[in-house]
Parts: sequence; structure tokens; C-alpha cells
Amino acid sequence: MNHYLNINELTSSLKTNLDLRETQVLSKSATLSRNGCRRQPENRLESGYRQDFAVDGDRIMHSLAYTRYIDKTQVFYLVKNDHITHRVLHVQLVSKAARTIGRFLGLNEDLIEAIALGHDIGHPPFGHEGESFLSKLCLRENIGHFHHNVQSVRFMEQVERKGLGWNLCLQTLDGILCHDGETHNRRLEPQWDKSFAALDQEILDKTTHSEITLMPMTLEGCVVRMADTISYIGRDIEDAIRLGLIKREDLPKEATDRLGNTNGTIVYRLVTDIIANSHGQAYLAFSPEISQALKSLKKFNYERIYLNPKIKKESKTIGRLYEFLFDSYLADIQKKNLTSVIYTHFLDKMAPAYLDHHGPAEIVRDFIAGMTDRYFLSQCPESMRPVMMENAY
Repeated sequence: MNHYLNINELTSSLKTNLDLRETQVLSKSATLSRNGCRRQPENRLESGYRQDFAVDGDRIMHSLAYTRYIDKTQVFYLVKNDHITHRVLHVQLVSKAARTIGRFLGLNEDLIEAIALGHDIGHPPFGHEGESFLSKLCLRENIGHFHHNVQSVRFMEQVERKGLGWNLCLQTLDGILCHDGETHNRRLEPQWDKSFAALDQEILDKTTHSEITLMPMTLEGCVVRMADTISYIGRDIEDAIRLGLIKREDLPKEATDRLGNTNGTIVYRLVTDIIANSHGQAYLAFSPEISQALKSLKKFNYERIYLNPKIKKESKTIGRLYEFLFDSYLADIQKKNLTSVIYTHFLDKMAPAYLDHHGPAEIVRDFIAGMTDRYFLSQCPESMRPVMMENAY
């Protein structure tokens, strides 16, 4: 008994020292780990020497949803090329870039890592196209717009651990919800002092009014939001070049003159510019020149990569499969077909709280959103499945 008491005393002392070090080392605008706020209070001693946001990161990494990152599309799907970025690599790249920025700005790297690792967990199969298809079906069923950032929070709070959730800190969930890397901002300033009530309202607002923009409550959340763009903009270009979709000389000169024309140079210059323009401030910012160059590069990516008809050859097929699976699972629930995979692979042993607060369409939404690309296709009749493309367009 004394042995365990000594261990508890030691771990408590270690955490106290870490908390104290944060107050001495981190920026005055950083989020301190001791201020982590959970929806359901927990005894901080139970996590031993780990601080709250470090615990969040561990919980996210050990979630089933995180495991499924391995086979979720980033941009290019149905391509036979092992070197094309998948979602699992993207979140690691975001985490690395964000922690680098956070380190030089004196921010909380544990919080940054937790947000970065969890920010895309709600992405459905086949990337943003899948998100669009699933959203149309959700609107048809009157359960609101589907957004992967909202779904990421939903997974962490309501679906994981068979409906019990992981009880992550407010600051982590807020950063995940507000990570919108597709929106271009030269400057981001946190919307401080949010609550769980505010988080819940923002989720409702985003589900009801798709176009609204949310702002993180911490500088760490702002860092991840900027790092999301930094991590995908050049990487998507490299993938597109590797697949023969574009050539390096196609990149806009007004962007490459300031950012370079390789992913490594683009990341380095964007990260360096943020650090130089944000150090010692209560906001994050790019310089006007770099911001404009980045905006130009994003425009190029959208026009030449993301909207390129060559990568959408199977788009209609994927859309039909989404509708087929959604309607099939909906019918299974309505008929109480207990042999359906939505029962055997998802609802089995689900907590009563989840079942009591989710209707059939919401259950189907959560099941499909959590699928990997491979599992999604395996659930469809073989005659309906799209054709895998070779490693170039």
C-alpha cells in the first residue's frame, strides 16, 4: 500500500512541476494544461503525471476512429499508387507543422498535437466529395448539413467507446471544430472564453447554417487551422505532379516567386512567415505578401487539381453508392434487420445514451462517416463498384 501511495505522490509532484514550468516558459497567450475543462469532471490524479491535453492526445490516438485514418482519402481516391497522401499522413504533417509553430511562439504543444491528430477524424470515405454526398443525404432526412469537423467532435463525444465518448477537454474539441483550413485568413485572433454551451451552439449553428465561419478559442487552435492549409497546399501539388495531373512549371509565378515550387520550400516559408509575424502577439498572421501568394496558390489548386474533371471520373458512381448504402441501412433499421452490419458492426453493445438520442438517419450518418474507403466499397455490390485507376491520369 505504501508503495502505491509513494507512486501517487511522485506522479502528482511531477504534474505539479510540469504545470509550474508552463507558467514560467509558455507565452502569456498560451493555454495552460491545468486550465483544461472537461464536460464531465475527472480526478486529475487518475491521469498520473500526464497533463490534461497530453491525455486528450493519447485518447484520440487510441480511438477506433483514429485507426481508420489509414484508409481514408485525402484528395486522390481509387488510385493505385502507394506514395499518394492519405488522411493518416496528412494529420501527422499538420501536427508536425503546428507543433513547430507552437514551439517558437511559446504555445502549448500538447494541446496543438491533440487538436491536430483529431481534426479530420470525422471525414467520411472519399474525402470532400464523400462529405458533399453525405451532406445531401442528411439534408434529405432533415438532420442538417454534414460537416467533417462537426462529425469529428461527434465521434469523440458521442460515438467512440460504444457511445460513451472520450470526455475530451473543451479546448481540444473547440480546436477540432474550428479548424477550417479551406477558409483563407491572413490573420486569426482567438475568440476567447468559450464554454461547452457555446460549443454546442456552434455545432447547431454550423449544422443548420452551413456557410458560417467559426473561430477557435485558443491560439493553439488557430495554429492548427493555419497548419492545416500549410500541410496540404504543397503536398497536394506534389501528389498531382506525381500522378501526371499538372507539371511543376504550371504553378503560378506570383506564388512561386515568394513560396518556392516544392512542398518543402512552401512549408518552410509559410511556417517561417507565421512565426516572424506572430511572435509575441495574441494573434496569428501571415505577412500581406505571403498571404497573397498563398491565396494565389490555393486558387490554382482548386482550379487545376480539386475541380479537375480527371479526378472526378468516378464521382457519379461514388454518389450513387452513398445513396445506395444510406437507404439500405435506413431500411435495415426500420425493419429491425438484426443481421445487417449496421447492427453487428456498429450498434452492437452501443450505450443506451447514444440509442436514446439518435434517430435512424443519424445512426446511418455516423456509421457511414466512420467507414474507410475500402470498407465502404466492400459493402456495395461488386457490379456497382468503381474502377481503380492506374498510378497516373
